[in-house]
Amino acid sequence: MGDIQGRNNILNQAQKYTLVQFNAEFPDDDACLECIKEQRWPGGITTCDKCKVERKHHRVHGRTAYACDYCGHHIYPLAGTIFEKSTTSLKLWFHAMFQMGSTKCGISAKQIQRETGVTYKTAWRMFRQIRSLMGEELSLEGSTVEVDETYYGGVQKYGAGRRPRDNKTIVMGLAERKGRIVARTIPDTTAKTLKGKIHEYVLPGSTIYTDEAPSYNTVGEKRRYTHRRIKHAARVYVMGDVHTNTVEGFWSLIKRGIGGVYHSVSAKFLQEYLNEYAFRYNRRNVPAPMFKQILEKVSEKAE
Repeated sequence: MGDIQGRNNILNQAQKYTLVQFNAEFPDDDACLECIKEQRWPGGITTCDKCKVERKHHRVHGRTAYACDYCGHHIYPLAGTIFEKSTTSLKLWFHAMFQMGSTKCGISAKQIQRETGVTYKTAWRMFRQIRSLMGEELSLEGSTVEVDETYYGGVQKYGAGRRPRDNKTIVMGLAERKGRIVARTIPDTTAKTLKGKIHEYVLPGSTIYTDEAPSYNTVGEKRRYTHRRIKHAARVYVMGDVHTNTVEGFWSLIKRGIGGVYHSVSAKFLQEYLNEYAFRYNRRNVPAPMFKQILEKVSEKAE
């Protein structure tokens, strides 16, 4: 019990990264640039790409570059990152990442526009670029995985002959118990599509929990999955350890967040928002501020 409380205290202290701490660590663009440089070249830039030997480098005044002391060759830490060619201050980029990491429900581009004075178009583009860091491919390693689908957005329309046509976006979620989650938009809920995603993300031999949808009837075949089902149609939501409450809780988080912060998201961009929510959810127990975890992705995904 004491070990669990100690871990929780460590997590709480690590994740309480305040705006005061952020401003003290990153007071200006130079501090932000130095951070990116240290991420990409831990210990500093020691080798010149042109000389091909170890050389000291110095910061070039007025540029986001470091130059070789011998030949003057420039190295640009922002090259290949989401900041490349951006005329927006690095401090504002970092502020946007800090705000995105400081909330469970997200923050709108309109709010960043009000806080920083950039245009809405700039704020929206910044958030799209930051979300591009949050998309990741992973395999669920837990032995128990819940699988469920939800429908987002759209309104029921009527086509020829007054027959209803549903234009909602289908989202499939696969969640480890007390672990990570994968959320993906899918074109339909056929057995082929659902089984394809399960085979892609869930290890053979795992136990899979689903509802009673017919598309899951043959899930246990070929991959040695143990398949257990909960009968939602009969208003049964928990039976011992059989339930899909973990993934359904994630759906609630997404729908409350999008509805309350963004109001609506088009099908074209929905996957980007799912990536954002899944990124924060999957790192909720990591002993590091969420802002720092987002910042680490800048260097990891640099071209």
